[in-house]
Amino acid sequence: MAETVTLNAERRDDTGKGAARKLRQRGKIPAVVYGHGRDPEALTVSQMELDRVLQQIAGGSSLVDLTVDGKGLRALIREIQRHPTRKTVTHVDFYEVHAGERLSLDVPIALSGSPEGVRNAGGVLEQFVRELSIEVLPRHIPERIELDVTELRVGNSMHVGDITVPNAKILTDPDATICTIVPPRVEEVPTVEVVEEEEAEPELIRKPRAEEEEAEEPGEASEE
Repeated sequence: MAETVTLNAERRDDTGKGAARKLRQRGKIPAVVYGHGRDPEALTVSQMELDRVLQQIAGGSSLVDLTVDGKGLRALIREIQRHPTRKTVTHVDFYEVHAGERLSLDVPIALSGSPEGVRNAGGVLEQFVRELSIEVLPRHIPERIELDVTELRVGNSMHVGDITVPNAKILTDPDATICTIVPPRVEEVPTVEVVEEEEAEPELIRKPRAEEEEAEEPGEASEE
């Protein structure tokens, strides 16, 4: 089951970009909590506490015990908005969950082991699917889905349909390829094109016509 961490929050009345900017200047992050059977509620959380929580959990697949003005509730972090350049958190969406409510969420896939095709044949492990969409009760949410790839040989693949997740329904296409072992990459040696030089024909140097005529007729003796 996914790890549960605690986070304190406070209700807020001021909304809008100006109010959110002032909160961030004071080390607070604007947030909202919503869920089935409740209206969205504006909150603030400590930036320092939130950073601590995000270092411990796997985002949208981990539960948070959220305390709002002394009242506790269990929630998932549904969305984290970040500054486009500084990458700091600017807003957080929490989704309140109930014990008997099945949730649809994405859980990260973690590959473990050294594939046989990599160890002994020089193959390369390529991973295509890094998250699995599942439907599950809150108490059964896994922190991650670990797949052992030790036995995979060159040419072997692992598909979504090959695995099961306890107490959960997998929503991802069963035909999707999670990972595969491809043959070792062979570096191509650049082909050097040899251009054969054509044998040059000898250049025929002809004398001017006047010189040719003189050469053909006997020359007259020069006068003194």
